[in-house]
Amino acid sequence: MAITKIHPIKSTLNLAIDYIVNGDKTDEQLLVSTHKCHESTAHTQFLRTRNDAGTKGTVLARHLIQSFLPGETSPETAHQIGMELCKKILKDEYEFVLSTHIDKEHIHNHIIFNNVNMVTGRCYQSNKKSYHQIRYQSDKLCKENNLSVIDEFYESYKKKYKTNGKSWHENEQAKHGSSWKSRLQFDIDRMIKQSKDWDEFLKKMADLGYEMKYGKHIAFKPKNKAKFTRAKTIGEDYTEKRLKERIAEREFIKTPAVKKRIGNVIDMNTNAKVKESKGYEYWATKHNLNTMAESVIYIRKHGIKSVKQLDEYIQKAADERQNIQEKIKAIDKEMQKLSVTMEQVHTVKKYRACYKEYKANPSDKAFFEEYKTQITLYENALSELKKSYSKLPNSKDILAELDKLQEKKNTLMQEYSSSKSTMDELYQIRKNYGFYMDKEMER
Repeated sequence: MAITKIHPIKSTLNLAIDYIVNGDKTDEQLLVSTHKCHESTAHTQFLRTRNDAGTKGTVLARHLIQSFLPGETSPETAHQIGMELCKKILKDEYEFVLSTHIDKEHIHNHIIFNNVNMVTGRCYQSNKKSYHQIRYQSDKLCKENNLSVIDEFYESYKKKYKTNGKSWHENEQAKHGSSWKSRLQFDIDRMIKQSKDWDEFLKKMADLGYEMKYGKHIAFKPKNKAKFTRAKTIGEDYTEKRLKERIAEREFIKTPAVKKRIGNVIDMNTNAKVKESKGYEYWATKHNLNTMAESVIYIRKHGIKSVKQLDEYIQKAADERQNIQEKIKAIDKEMQKLSVTMEQVHTVKKYRACYKEYKANPSDKAFFEEYKTQITLYENALSELKKSYSKLPNSKDILAELDKLQEKKNTLMQEYSSSKSTMDELYQIRKNYGFYMDKEMER
């Protein structure tokens, strides 16, 4: 497996090259190779080529890192793979310095190449297309050298779903409907409904106590959290583009007023403050009248004309909440099933080369004994997959399905959390009804 990363060098080019050719990291520079330059003067050669081409861009060079799994390859093989990769992607048209570092548990290559093509004089175009070309060539070379190849979709899956995409604490909170990501989703949804434009939305989010960070993706941080969270991690409907679209879609939709919570009726006969203060007694009387009026409005709005009907309404709300919980459990079950499938697919891919070698030479007992564990894992995983699939599932499709289910779950979790507020309000109304409203309802 080789993991590749690339980033620009805009200054201190000489220091970057000095770092990668350090003798302590490269077996006294035995694992250093160059093309059309020398490691000690490479930075000046890069700049000379740049000046000859009349380049005025800010990027001086590109730094490519190619990392291998611990124990999977030798320093010499890693270095050779690095040279082959340079030939594939740079085509003898860029000066470069290649070094293989062996000072860490995992062997890794450093490649610093001139940003300017010494043949055409043009700058290297670093984008998604060029990066995927690097990844493709690196993976191809790994396969040719019997090394495992990274599955980017499995890597994304590990980051998102090995712990359900949450920390342990957040996961525990989500089980009880109090996930801060779910809360963020809820706040975004209701502020969109109350906003005429993007600026108003941002102001309302700030009024709720959120700090915003702007960049490629908008991120939010509640006042009680240490880190920002990109809104897009909630789901596809929460990218900055979609948020703006959703606000625009509400241009002709009348926003309902924020509902006021119904309060508690104060017992005028037993409350100590009522007995001690005429001012408080006056306030409490007025409060009770308003609370009773709000309770009456609520129950009549929902067509409730008796305590029996109110109890039936509460039971219906409780049943709906239970139904939401059952839907969440069903999604969890499906996501768990898909996670098992993803792990099985990864196992098959990881040990496929080993298994092919075993099947090609079944009489090689020494090979079988050495790789018995890997062969067994491969066979078991493949056997389980065949029970449900006619062909090997695609990790990309599995990840996409997991993302869809997670988005559904996020929405349901928020509905479940919001339903608690509804139930609390209904129980408060029922309490008010029992305490004071019987006569009012009979009028």
